[in-house]
This record gives sequence, C-alpha cells and structure tokens, in this order.
Amino acid sequence: MSTPDTTFRPEQPPPITVPGEIPVRNNNEDDIARRKTIEENAPTESHTLAQIEYNEKGLVQKASDTDGITDVGWGLAPEDIEEPLIGGLSNEELWMLIRRFNKQMYYVKAAPHPPLDNLDLNVVENKEFSPDRLRSDIERFYMTVIVGLTSFWKHIARLRSWREPRRTAVFCMVYFLAWILDLIVPTFLTTLIVLIVHPPSRELLFPPAPIALVSSETGGVQRPRAGVLGSHDSITGAPERHQGEAAEQEASNLVASVASVAVGSAAGKHDQGVPENAPIEGSIPDPMEITSTTADAQAAAHGKVPSPQHDKSKQPMREAVWTQTRRAMHVISDVTDMYERFGNALSPTPPFPEDRPRLRLASVLVLALWASLLTSAYVFVKTSAFLAGLCFFGDPIIRYIGGLLNHHFPHWQKLLELRNSLLKDIPTNAQLTITLLRIGEASGAPLPPPPSSALHRAPSRPASLRKEDLPLDASNREIEQAVKPDPHQTDTAKHDVQEPKNKSKISSLIHFLKGTTATGVETKLAVDRVKAVAGSRHAKNNIGILHRKGRIVSPSGPVEFEARYRGKKGAMVLDSSTEPATLYFTKDLEQVTELQEHQMKDGNDKEHKHSINIMFSIPVTSIQELKKVGGMGWKGKLIVGWSEAHKEVVDGLVITIGKEDDPTRQQQKSYHVTAMKARDELFNRLVAMGGQVWESY
Repeated sequence: MSTPDTTFRPEQPPPITVPGEIPVRNNNEDDIARRKTIEENAPTESHTLAQIEYNEKGLVQKASDTDGITDVGWGLAPEDIEEPLIGGLSNEELWMLIRRFNKQMYYVKAAPHPPLDNLDLNVVENKEFSPDRLRSDIERFYMTVIVGLTSFWKHIARLRSWREPRRTAVFCMVYFLAWILDLIVPTFLTTLIVLIVHPPSRELLFPPAPIALVSSETGGVQRPRAGVLGSHDSITGAPERHQGEAAEQEASNLVASVASVAVGSAAGKHDQGVPENAPIEGSIPDPMEITSTTADAQAAAHGKVPSPQHDKSKQPMREAVWTQTRRAMHVISDVTDMYERFGNALSPTPPFPEDRPRLRLASVLVLALWASLLTSAYVFVKTSAFLAGLCFFGDPIIRYIGGLLNHHFPHWQKLLELRNSLLKDIPTNAQLTITLLRIGEASGAPLPPPPSSALHRAPSRPASLRKEDLPLDASNREIEQAVKPDPHQTDTAKHDVQEPKNKSKISSLIHFLKGTTATGVETKLAVDRVKAVAGSRHAKNNIGILHRKGRIVSPSGPVEFEARYRGKKGAMVLDSSTEPATLYFTKDLEQVTELQEHQMKDGNDKEHKHSINIMFSIPVTSIQELKKVGGMGWKGKLIVGWSEAHKEVVDGLVITIGKEDDPTRQQQKSYHVTAMKARDELFNRLVAMGGQVWESY
C-alpha cells in the first residue's frame, strides 16, 4: 500500500463545512450576523450560497437534518423522484444543467486567489485549443445564443405579420405616438426597464409560443422541420425524452455539418485528454489531413509541386488559420458566457438572489433614461460625431492615457469587464451548476446524475400543448395539423433505406472489414494485458477500457465508484467521516458495499475502513487539478465506434495533488484512474466538496 505525502498542500481558503445550525434567510439580526460570518470565511459567493438554508426546500436540502450521506435518487428512474431535488427548480431543469455541465467541464485547476467577480469556474484566457473544445463551444453557443436569438426573431416576425392584430396595433400606436412626441429613445428604455423589473410583463408583451411552430417568414403557424412538435425550446421541434435534449442534438448535428476544422471536431479529436501511449492511435492516419491531401492532389494534377519546400506559404497560412480559429473559439466562449449571465440576471435561478441583479441592470437604464430626456437629438448627434473623430484621430492621446492607467491601476481593464462590474455575482450556467452541486454536498445529499437517453429513442409524438394558451392567431385545425406527426415523412427507425442488390458484395466486404477491425482491436487489448502482467504501466491503463453498452455498473455512487488503478479492478471511495474528506482507491469490492451502508446511515465508517486494503488515499482539500481523459485517443474511439457495435470506450480521470506554486512539479503527484463509467459523477462531487476556487482550462 502506497500513501502519498499529504504535507504539501496548496495555500488556499479552509474547506467549507456544514455548520451545526445553518442560518435562515430572513431579517433576524442573529441570522444576518451568521451569514456575514459565512461570507467572510467562504472564498466565493457560490460557496456562501451552498450553506444558506432557504424557506423553500427540496429533497436535497431536507437531508441536511440527518447524519451521514443521504441517497436522494442515485439509480432511480425520473418518475420515481416525486419531489424537486432543489427547492424552486424543477428536476428537468436541474438535470439539463448537469448534463451540459458534464459536456463543458473536463479540466479544472485550483486558483490561489478568489476571482474579481466573486464566482469561480471562470475560463482562463490562455485556454488551450483543440477541435473538441471548439466543438463544445459551438454547441453551447448554439443552445444558448442561436436558439435565444431565433426565438426573439420569431417574436418580431409575429409582430410584423399582424396575425395578432390587437397586440401589433398597440405596439404600432405606442411607437408612432413616441415618434410624434420625439420620445423614441425614452420609450424604448422605459419598456426595457419594465421588462427587467417586472417579469410578468414579459409574457404580457411577448406571449411565448413553441419556437418550431412559428414561421420566421410569415409569423404564422408552420409544421416543425422535424415533422412533429416534440419539444418547445428547439428550432426543429424534434422529440425529446428529457428537457433540453432536442436542442443538444441539434447543436451536435450542427457541428457535424461544419467543414474543414470541424472535421476533427465531429470526429472528437483531442477528446477530453488523450492518454499516454493510447492503443491504436499511432497506426491510424489523421482524418484532419484528408482536406489538405485532396488539395495537394488537385494541385499535382495541374502540374504543380505541392510541397513545403516549393510552397513557402502553406505552413504559415495553416498556422494563421489555426491562430484565428483559436481566437474565434475564445470569442464564442466569451459571447456565450455573457449571454448566459444576462439570462441569469433577468431570470435568476435559485439559490441566487432574484431582485438584486434586476435592480442593478434597471438602475443603469434609469440613468440612460434621464440622459435621453435631457439630451436633444442635435446634441446626441454632435457628441457621437465628436467621439468618433476622437477615436479615429486621437490614437496618441489614447495610448498616453492608457499607459498612465496601466502604471497606476494595473487591473483597470479587468475591473471594467461586465462580469466584474455590472454582472458581478451573476453566474454562467456552469457557475450555477457547481453552486447546486455544492448545495448537495453541504446538505450531505449529493445530486444524482441526470437520466440518460443514449440507448432510448425519443417517442415521435407531439409534446403536451394547450391550444387555448397559444397566442397565435390560428384555428385549432391548423394547429393540430402542424403539431401532429407528418404521415408523409420517412421514419428512419421503421423504414431503413434498402440497398440495391448490386451493392450486396460491397456490404459484405464492409461487414468483413468491421469484423477484422474489431478482432484487431481485441487483439491489441489482449497484448496490452500481457504487457501489463509484465509490468508495463501504460499497458495497465488500457485494461478494462471497453465495456458492453448498457451494462449496469455497481457500485456507482454516491460514495463508491467502480474504477481501475494500474489495471487493478476496484472502486474509488469518498469518505466523508474524516476531516477533511478523503478519496481513496481499494480493490476490496466485497467490503465496499458494507462500508457504504455504514456511511449512508451515520457517516461513521472508520472501523470498517481499517479492514480495507487501500492503494492510495487523497485528502479532498489537497486536490490541485482534475482532468477527464479518454480511455482511448480520438482515432481509437473512431475505430471502436465503427467496428464494435455493442461496446463503448470507458474513460478515466487524472487527479493531481500538491502545491500549485511549485514550478518544477516535484511536489505534485498525479493518479490516473481508468475504466470509470461514473467518471462524471465523481468529478462533480470532487469539484463541489472542498473549498477550492476552480478555474476552467
């Protein structure tokens, strides 16, 4: 048994622990004083909100009154969880947030200091580029920004179409009355203030309707592109088993359709992190080179010599494209984060406060409203023209003032960022999700994983829709014809495309190649088993990375998670009975179940822990990095996905402990745990348990 030296710990705030009496949010002076004490000890607003008790409680928050760890639905079907897990938030919304969090976050590091916006899990500026990260950012941009802007545009189309004559007439009358009185800008700002401060006004002025049901051209009713209205918040209206899955599938298909750079993204290049000496990787050509090779062949056909020795522009242009793509990735990520912050400011999600962000936004608009009332159109035009000329011709003055500010206030540019000023304490969806995960940990009831629909096809039936609540000016017959399944649309699940008979030989050849490839994969992994017995460390990490699809994994949380370490089959165990909490790996699976029962009952498993063989043990507060890595590299996954119809690659997790400020990394130690089907669940528990302030890489 080898135990790491835990004396080297990062200098960071103390771990967040659940106090005996949790303060209630009210106006009592004692409770306010206790909340102030928590805020002083907590490194971020997210850590603070995780410890405050709310009047509206869900199953997770009610578990804070019991000892030990409470199972609030791990392994249960969604319909078996009757109450909301978090008070004020539906389970479908919670699972959607966690599901998208799992796709977005896979590499975090502990930061030495709290961030300026008082919320952790911010994306670092020097975030590494890979096509897989670009894929994740594009998908998030689509689900957040594109879907939101599409919904907004369809509201505009409905107003312009006069198909809702009363509402359009009111907007038209108010607009031209403001035009006559020369109050266009004050009227616009007043409307925004009302929409921000008084949420019920949003449905009154802009009554919602399913996005896919509204035509962006006519503003009337249309048949959804998917052939059936199976979801309300997706552009195609595709069916979904759980909220948000249709938009996620649309985003994934969008990326798969992008050319060139997205070829690697759709294939999953640099998927999470490629393990060292990943099997099959070195013997497979790079699909990213297909486009470049095709262009070279076309040039050679015309008598040219497409080689780096003759064409000195090839490599510089390729580097320029990748550099600009990296910048585009950062822009996409920043725009999406800003959009999510504004959305969470206008419609806050518990446990974040409801009124404070709206009042902050409204106060800025009130100042703009007063300025618009006191400023004539002539003064506004003259001032705008002067500022435009100053920006164009005043570069020396601007540089001089910028140099003075950089000298006296080095971080002035950071302070002016919206996330550190107007949108301070307002989270992105990822920051909201980690706060919800921390609530589960502080209450002793870790949030269960979201239900998966990977192996189940969404039913092709219309989603629930009350026609009397639709604001669209259409008859019931028109709406019924639009939302019901299209009888003329081909159902690919029932009517597979039949291949011509002359292609049967090709199909047989492809089937033979698949079988041969699958045999080659199995042979490669069998060789790795032999190497592992001989002592090869890299070969040990390849054992058990192929699982049969749909296989039930046990144990799978919330305390124990089946895994392998150096090829040894066992489980990762989170022991909350110690201070601080401890994460360790053991091979004694027979005693793991008994240990979990004791920890779930009273949180005390010290006696049982002594009888278990532990390969390594890590204090949760000493974790410095968490990185999800693939069981295989991206090319190996392509081969397995093509040839192994009934198997899937199971990924791993790299856990690093030690001092963050050690440049030589001699005082840091990493543990690579492999073959974890419940890897995301363990990752989420670890990032939510300690008092670390995380940064996303």
